[in-house]
Amino acid sequence: MSSPAPLSDVGAVVIGRNEGAALQLCIRSITPRVAATVYVDSGSSDDSVAFAKEQGVHVVELDTSVPFTAARARDTGLTKLLEVNANLTFVQFVDGDCEVDQNWLDTAHAALTNSDTPKLAIVCGRRRERFPDATRYNRHCDMEWDTPVGETKACGGDSMMRIEAYKEAGGFNTTLICGEEPELCIRVRQAGWSIQRLDAEMTLHDAKMTRFSQFWNRSVRGGWAYAEGAAMHGKPPERHCVRQSRNTWFYGAILPIILLGLAWFTYGISVLLLLVIYARHVIKVRSDRVQRGDDPKHALAYAKLATIAKLPEAIGQAQYWITRLRGKQATIIEYKPSGQPAQTGDA
Repeated sequence: MSSPAPLSDVGAVVIGRNEGAALQLCIRSITPRVAATVYVDSGSSDDSVAFAKEQGVHVVELDTSVPFTAARARDTGLTKLLEVNANLTFVQFVDGDCEVDQNWLDTAHAALTNSDTPKLAIVCGRRRERFPDATRYNRHCDMEWDTPVGETKACGGDSMMRIEAYKEAGGFNTTLICGEEPELCIRVRQAGWSIQRLDAEMTLHDAKMTRFSQFWNRSVRGGWAYAEGAAMHGKPPERHCVRQSRNTWFYGAILPIILLGLAWFTYGISVLLLLVIYARHVIKVRSDRVQRGDDPKHALAYAKLATIAKLPEAIGQAQYWITRLRGKQATIIEYKPSGQPAQTGDA
């Protein structure tokens, strides 16, 4: 059986840093189906660049003197892609640790070219964790990515975009170290375009989270994204990340500081109250996940981690504001060791 012909109006931008075997899977899953592929490398020390070139992929190696961000990599990649092929209509962005589903490109392309949705700018699908049962942290990621199908306000790093809409919105804000996708989506929607999550498999991702410290750092990054998102687009009508930011401040900073501070004067009763409040939060989150159809056991594990995450998220928010007030340059917050082998065991 012959392979499907490449989509002549679709190009791909792959970004990565020391992704190892995952990058090989990524590039092989997408290059045969698009008109051109660009790989943007952020200072890899492995053979990522050499492999991409061997596969006939156009490679951009980012200047290491400028801080790396995913937004910068994607924007630079699209610029290069249009230099290679100026006739492209759509671009598939994909992270180098993801493998693209064999049916995704056709599904996404069909949705974007459907005459019933002329103002559809971005489509995304279901990103799944490759090894969700390897660790509780991998499972948490997999559940977090299971968002509602239909029109939505934002997408993640893997998505197919209409290049016209991307340009009209001004592209990614290359200074953001995280949260760049929903920030772009706000400007896309403000320009009159729409975004949809399709009921379709999109990519397989390998989080490689085996330690609590990795989950902690990922949560710190999430807190930073909440703070910066609210600072940029927190005013009505968007109110972007305002609820998440306030929730994080309450559970991750205000509540523990006050109740732990009162422990001496209340003979420890305030500490018990703190634990009760956290337990209620766990119960609420678990109930919400079960109502969405999640396995009760997985829902409980998710709820526990979501509650614990409030503490590092508050730290991330504090780091954002301290960095901003000092006028310092933000640097990326990494949680995954580059090139780490995939985990397949239970934890």
